[in-house]
Amino acid sequence: MSIEVKVPTLPESVPDATLLDWKKQVGEAVAQDEILVELETDKVVLEVPAPQAGVLTEILKSNGDVAVADEILARIDPAATATSSNTAAQSASEAAPAAAPAPAPAPAPAAAAAIALSPAVRKLVEEQQLDPGAITGTGKGGRLTKGDVLAYLESRAPKAPEAALVATATPPAPAPAAVAVRAPGSREERREPMSRLRQRIAERLLGAQQTSAILTTFNELNMEPVMSLRKRHKERFEKTHGARLGFMSFFAKAAVAALKRYPAVNAYIEGTEIVYHDYCDIGVAVGSPRGLVVPVLRNVEDMSFADIEKTIADFGARAQTGAITVEDMQGGTFTISNGGVFGSMLSTPILNPPQSAILGMHKTQERPVVIDGEIAIRPVMYLALSYDHRIVDGREAVLFLVAIKEALEDPARLLLEV
Repeated sequence: MSIEVKVPTLPESVPDATLLDWKKQVGEAVAQDEILVELETDKVVLEVPAPQAGVLTEILKSNGDVAVADEILARIDPAATATSSNTAAQSASEAAPAAAPAPAPAPAPAAAAAIALSPAVRKLVEEQQLDPGAITGTGKGGRLTKGDVLAYLESRAPKAPEAALVATATPPAPAPAAVAVRAPGSREERREPMSRLRQRIAERLLGAQQTSAILTTFNELNMEPVMSLRKRHKERFEKTHGARLGFMSFFAKAAVAALKRYPAVNAYIEGTEIVYHDYCDIGVAVGSPRGLVVPVLRNVEDMSFADIEKTIADFGARAQTGAITVEDMQGGTFTISNGGVFGSMLSTPILNPPQSAILGMHKTQERPVVIDGEIAIRPVMYLALSYDHRIVDGREAVLFLVAIKEALEDPARLLLEV
């Protein structure tokens, strides 16, 4: 009896999905929970695992086809025999002479360890080009789990210089693909279809421009107090909480304090009504190989600095492996975007509808400033707040940004809530 492989249940906001890449072909053996195909929605990439071990006997949808929830993608026969080259190789091995051959070279550590890895862990190890033997497994019998690999990657991540803004929320963009050799005088063009995610980004950004009255206000922030505080306590913080102390937790907490004082910035328009929130769900823009995604920190007003840093680090790691879910990105009452990790000095961030405001962080750079009538050098960051003028007045927007600036230039305010 064949087992049907179906499109998983999709959230209400995701009507369908596009088949991105089949990992197995007809006639190949598959293990239970082995990834068969990747589906791309307008928000995330979903992996469809094999519901049971067997042989893939039929594929009903090809790469690029669109499918809806519960639609049948393929069939697996649990009792069939694989017709792949693996079977032929096994037969040839059994027919080999019994004489002991010369000792073969030992397999590479990664290849030897891959035999005992689950499909998800094996995929992550291969993508990151890791040696599984160098990673300590915490699973049953010492097996590697996906969490073990992500923790290992986090431990290997280089630490940023003190003068630079550490933003675990937005990892560096992947290296660009190699450019094909161009013949002198060539004027060729090429066309590539937009991914579903890129189409959705374009649609939302254009919609934000057309339906909101977007303005941006700016201010400058002296980062020295926060950088000094982080430098004094980062080692003890990491030992105590098992997480690095970055700067994003300071900005998130400062945003919460400002949102409480100016609730219109934490609201949105629905028809002729304004919907206010008594909680702060802050979206953090995260770079991924397939584009920008915005997972959401829930109830940041109740989170500690350690909770924020751990959650952001988890988002960053999962964004790089395509493990961010639709649920991670739903909702959000306010967004923080950090263009500074890419070197941006100043920008006007665009709203993430239906939210009414977004905070833009930028590169921290030493600049001359006047303090008590004297010129001094300080690490300065320019802040930008884009807001929907239909609901947020200019005065509120300016005072909101000033509140964030004052909180970060005197971090004790965050502890005392003043």
